[in-house]
Amino acid sequence: MDFATLALIGAVGLLGPLLATPRRWHLPVTLGELVGGMVFGTSGLAVLEPADPTFTFLADIGFALVMFVAGSHVPVGDSRLRPALLGGVVRAALVGVCAAALGVLIAHWFGTGHAALYGVLMASSSAALVLPAVESLRLGGPKVLSMIAQVGIADTVCVVALPLVIDPAHAGRAALSSALVLAAVAVIFLVLRHFEISGARRRLHRLSEHRRFALELRISLILLFGLAALARWSHVSVLLAGFGLGLAVALIGPPRRLARQLFAVTEGFFGPLFFVWLGASLDLRALVDHPSRIGLGAALGLGAVIAHLVTRVAGAPISMGLLASAQLGVPVAAATLGTQLGLLSPAEPAALIVGALVTIAACALGGAAAARAGLLAPAKDDAAPGADEAH
Repeated sequence: MDFATLALIGAVGLLGPLLATPRRWHLPVTLGELVGGMVFGTSGLAVLEPADPTFTFLADIGFALVMFVAGSHVPVGDSRLRPALLGGVVRAALVGVCAAALGVLIAHWFGTGHAALYGVLMASSSAALVLPAVESLRLGGPKVLSMIAQVGIADTVCVVALPLVIDPAHAGRAALSSALVLAAVAVIFLVLRHFEISGARRRLHRLSEHRRFALELRISLILLFGLAALARWSHVSVLLAGFGLGLAVALIGPPRRLARQLFAVTEGFFGPLFFVWLGASLDLRALVDHPSRIGLGAALGLGAVIAHLVTRVAGAPISMGLLASAQLGVPVAAATLGTQLGLLSPAEPAALIVGALVTIAACALGGAAAARAGLLAPAKDDAAPGADEAH
């Protein structure tokens, strides 16, 4: 890899903002980045080589940062969600039961043997997609808060479960490794909470802001890379390290300055690079050779939507079920892990992304339906759920 390749990756990544600019489309920025990677990678022009060690390592950094930011978007510290937690748990459980049954059916129908993986995929939601959609449409009210609680619960549980189900032969080792990483996250949370309560974090913030040291960003990256190193040493994905640290930061409440810095580092370079790498890694030509995988992707996407619409029996509007079905982080993580470890069959990683695209379309429809139904936040409520407080 050289600077010309990095420039090309950056230029390809601009397809993300280009496709996401029309607000009426409600498309995530990452979609364009994935498409750009597909065009210039294995499926298209073969200009970008995803097997390049430097490209792969930079993509791993991007993967960890993307999961870190996704974890920090889960509104675990939002007091407004506490009354809605019970309803969120019930709805997430209903979705999980339905997704598990559909996972068995889809795995049997397509003969893949990945029933548990499909169940986790269809039960998952993406807080990183749903929360921005809620904010941009200015949705609010008890039904929306309950849906956000459901998404946060599902997002967290499915990210933790993914390493256990993607490689059943090593599930025991994955469980122990995951427990080790989560224990390290818990220790980091306790230390960060102590610094927050004692006021040391605020003093550090003032010094960093006055002297332009970016100390909070540096410390966050040190912790993230340290956890990623522990994850790699214990043979578990960096997704758990990134997402776990993001949850810890979300529980404490990141200052706006750190949030902006993380946004700049992730969304400005490493995030687009990761999604371009992932798109370049996907072999869409294999879908032509294995057309049943197109059906698999469609089945996973529609199955996820159906599983989330089951929450209608618990009183959730159909629009909330469509919104909550949005998936990206878990399918992307599954495709990434499956590609890196060789655990998925040909074209299966591409099928997982096809399924995610189906749910993104459903999410856009659900958001528009919720806005038309008047599920809007009060005019005085200018803060989006999970928004950072200024420090």
